[in-house]
Amino acid sequence: MGRSRRTLPEELLLLALDPTTGTTAQPQSLDLGLAGAQLVELALAGRIAPDGDRIAVVVPRPTGDPTLDSALELLRRRGAPVRAVHWIGGPRLGLRQTYLSHLERCGMVAAVPGQMCGVLPTTRYQATDTAISREIRARLDSAIRTGVPPDPRTAALAALAHAVGLGKHLYPGNEGRSSRSRLRDLIRHDPMGGLVAHAVMDVQNGAAAQPRRTAAGRQAGGPGARSAPEPARGVPAQPRHGSMARAAVH
Repeated sequence: MGRSRRTLPEELLLLALDPTTGTTAQPQSLDLGLAGAQLVELALAGRIAPDGDRIAVVVPRPTGDPTLDSALELLRRRGAPVRAVHWIGGPRLGLRQTYLSHLERCGMVAAVPGQMCGVLPTTRYQATDTAISREIRARLDSAIRTGVPPDPRTAALAALAHAVGLGKHLYPGNEGRSSRSRLRDLIRHDPMGGLVAHAVMDVQNGAAAQPRRTAAGRQAGGPGARSAPEPARGVPAQPRHGSMARAAVH
């Protein structure tokens, strides 16, 4: 995979980065979203494919992206398709920090050291090229505003943004309610993105141990179907995950 295009985990992280505070919105659910975004990126690269509600490796050849290839190798070692909800709900120590450090090396963000309560060392991240973040946001805005089915990458990004609760960060307040609703509806335009997004929400709802229907079955409104939660009501608490290497990255 060439490095001319940003990956979905990178784009999701840039969407979540607050340009004023240098922190990330929805930090706990964002960790789950990054793991899910890796799956979608690997699917777009033709390395994995959905198998019901499971993920199967179809081409184990490396992509050239070290972080994605690490995930691909872990999936390959499983030897059998793994449920998306189990993969996303697994420990992801340092994944957010890994991507922040990568964006820093690429010159897209700059680390700003500081202190919390005047004592604890902290690190915040400021975007160095806001045009990149604006371009990513513009793709979502266009899909929401026009109603034209977006490309699979943008549809998956929208699904993940909704799943981790970024809707209320991107489109706040009562005036953003309709945009949040349309953001949620974009989940239906990419089967893989929908599968992963529902898995992210299932983990947050503590449903990882329960059998579930595929995202396509849910979206079709079949037996057992349920609608995605409205981001404006807040993202439910998730199971505990490992703390990040730098406590200040929110």
